[in-house]
Formats: sequence, C-alpha cells, structure tokens
Amino acid sequence: MSLEIERKFLVRGDDWRKLATSRSEIRQAYLDMNPKVSIRVRIRDNEKATLSLKSASSSLRRLELEYSIPTLEAEALMPLRHGNVVEKTRHIVPYIAAHGSTDEALTWEVDEFSGANSGLLIAEIELPREDYPVELPPWIGTEVTGQGQYYNGSLAMRPFGQWEQADHRERAQTQR
Repeated sequence: MSLEIERKFLVRGDDWRKLATSRSEIRQAYLDMNPKVSIRVRIRDNEKATLSLKSASSSLRRLELEYSIPTLEAEALMPLRHGNVVEKTRHIVPYIAAHGSTDEALTWEVDEFSGANSGLLIAEIELPREDYPVELPPWIGTEVTGQGQYYNGSLAMRPFGQWEQADHRERAQTQR
C-alpha cells in the first residue's frame, strides 16, 4: 500500500527551466471520479502506461495505488473517460535548500499543461511525512494544496482555459 504526501504550488517565472534535468510528455484520463476515489489511466512518452486509484484528498496525504498496464490497453481506455484528456509536460527539477545540507535535496515536479489547460504551471513536491519542512525555491508561487480546481481530475472536468470565461459569466449574472 502506498501513501502519497504532496504539496502543490503555482509557479512564477521561468528560472526553474534552467534547473530541470529531464522531462516527459503525459496524457491522462479519468475513468471514474467520486467523493471517495478517482481512477486514472496515464500514458507517459507514448510508451509507458499506468492505471491508478487515488483516494480523495485528506489534507496532504492520500492512498495511491498504481499498476503498469500495456500502452495499447491504456489507449483503448482513453475514450471511456469522463471529461477531457489532461495533457502536460512534466519537468523534473532537483532543488537543494540554500540553508540545508545535501540530504535535504528535494525533487520538484513542474507540470506545464497544454491543450485545454494551456497556460497553467503547477509544481508538486512529494514529502516523506506531512510535517516535513520545505524551503521553497524562489520560483515557487502561491500554495494551492487542497484547492480542488488545481487537481488533475478537476482539470479534466473544468479545464483551466475555461476558468476566466466562467468567472466572467458568474460576475455578469451577479451584476444583473
């Protein structure tokens, strides 16, 4: 059994790009989402695929089970999705805290979204425990941990590209 403990942040500027050591292209789709669990199929670099089950978020920690599946089977599951396919490039960005030692090195994942979520940049950091102290790199912006709209399942249903349009419609309706 695997527990995922992560924090999410918006990204400021492009300084993180020169620190990135690798990247991969990801397409993922949600086969089911309910208040208890989401079931996701993911294809990485068109050659590796996984099927994942994640429990609903409870603070920073949640259950995550992930299984390798054949890429052709993942492709066959994609059309069975709810909402849009979430497309992104994941950049791996190691960061050693300026005031820390090398054993305090943490690896950030910066997701640069494309398609319907184009323009959104989110940095995630997985932690060994919930109370683990994190020195934030200067390119880290506002924390969005726990804000549902920034999670991939929500982005599949209400893409980032629709947020501003929906906000304008809501404001117009309340001003009438």
